[in-house]
Amino acid sequence: MKTITKIKLKNFKKYREFDVDVNPELNLLIGDNEAGKSTILSAIELVLSGSKSKVETLGLENLFNTNAVQDFLAGDKAYENLPVLIAELHLNEQNNISLNGKNNIDGVLADGLQLICEPNDELSSEIALVLDQVMPNFPYEYYSIRFSTFAGESFTGYRKFLKFLTLDSSQINSEYATRQYIKTVYESHVEQAQRAELQNDYRQQKAHFKENNLSPINAPLTGYQFAVRSGTKSNLETDLIITEDDIPLENKGKGRQCFIKTEFALKKNDSERDLDVLLLEEPENHLSHTNMKRLVSRISESEAKQIFIATHNSLISTRLDLRKTIFMNSSSPDPMVLKNLSDETAKFFMKAPDNNVLEFVMSPKVILVEGDAEYMLLEQLYVNTNHHKPENDNVHIISVGGTSFKRYLDIAKLLDVKVAVIRDNDGDKQMHCVDNYADYDAENIRIFYEENDDNWTFEVCMLQSNWDICEELFSGKLRKKPNKDERTTLEEYMLSNKAEAAFKLLDKKAPDLTAPDYIGEALKWINE
Repeated sequence: MKTITKIKLKNFKKYREFDVDVNPELNLLIGDNEAGKSTILSAIELVLSGSKSKVETLGLENLFNTNAVQDFLAGDKAYENLPVLIAELHLNEQNNISLNGKNNIDGVLADGLQLICEPNDELSSEIALVLDQVMPNFPYEYYSIRFSTFAGESFTGYRKFLKFLTLDSSQINSEYATRQYIKTVYESHVEQAQRAELQNDYRQQKAHFKENNLSPINAPLTGYQFAVRSGTKSNLETDLIITEDDIPLENKGKGRQCFIKTEFALKKNDSERDLDVLLLEEPENHLSHTNMKRLVSRISESEAKQIFIATHNSLISTRLDLRKTIFMNSSSPDPMVLKNLSDETAKFFMKAPDNNVLEFVMSPKVILVEGDAEYMLLEQLYVNTNHHKPENDNVHIISVGGTSFKRYLDIAKLLDVKVAVIRDNDGDKQMHCVDNYADYDAENIRIFYEENDDNWTFEVCMLQSNWDICEELFSGKLRKKPNKDERTTLEEYMLSNKAEAAFKLLDKKAPDLTAPDYIGEALKWINE
């Protein structure tokens, strides 16, 4: 099996430098908008394609890192300081001397491929004239584009070392993309000799049709005749389509097209023609939740090809194993990985109900709460305490359920996410809030809880801190019971109607609510 083992970039799009080891089977590129997910897929596609025309179509001005260009133009603009763009793929051992060498960024002995865009030394005089201009002018047009193996051998699209296919759901209706998809899949399923034979038969059938079916029409014509189109732009491979139940793929809805194309590409061939690398750009687009689950199941069962998926979807990232994710953030050039996440926690997220793990890892500061009532009220308590909304401080509030706290904290330890956990003491703060989190003693993690064991849950603490408000809102709903005071009855009402009581507090008294002391401490600490 041929696989990519490492991706290294230099001055490529948003990255001045980028370096990440990748999984031989599945890699999930997770991140917010402009985080660089598509950049990684684009780098892989360009290097494996060996296509100079693809690079030229995209344009060097769109591929070069803008900061590298601006820094050069702001400096002395010396020829020898012109930036070089490199996209580099390290491969597993291929037993191919054409791939093995030290011609790579690190100068290490390895198998691999490179795309290099650098100043064309044969045009150094012309470049010097451009650089001498008063107005800033970067000489993109004077750069050379070349593809090279680590052995120093040049290669082109006619010499592909790894077979790959890109599926971009945003181009699902693109005629060109569909045609390229069908061509690639067809080549991976049919041997070259058989393709040539079918191509020949198809051409002969066209000629036969002209001679037999068009002859009666052409007979009375003089000088001009009807014929059937032939040549490279009208042959078997250009005329092929994919159907489902005799309906052409392009006549299906976008969601169904996305599913069929991905499923077809995932099919395994027992031959050397099978795809080595599959690149999927946001496969969740156009899919219903049910079809998304089917697609996730199909991807998880896939064999004998390396898959890269760029996605925003929590279902994809968790169900396919968080340990195979590469997290990217628009504010940082450095990728984060969870390959050291415990097996138990990884399996928990694979089996747990739909969760907020992507929101968690993409946020620099997070407050975790364990119930609906806390979640409903916490943003308002934050505003009342800090006098602005949590998003102004890049703080994200997530309700995860008390039993899930540790699973999220396992991720926080690896990714250094600052996390405040707000939880009930459940009548024994030492056992539930101190001893229970002894393994999570870290600067970026803190557990907040009520010190008094008698105030054992959030509703009791809210009542304690907002007695007059709660009495005003809920006393009319109480049924007096013998031997019970009003406080006990209020507690029982709020505990029996947690979500309803929280909503009523938020709806009627939001600006007047006071956060219990332990919650107030959490709301201040998260911003320290």
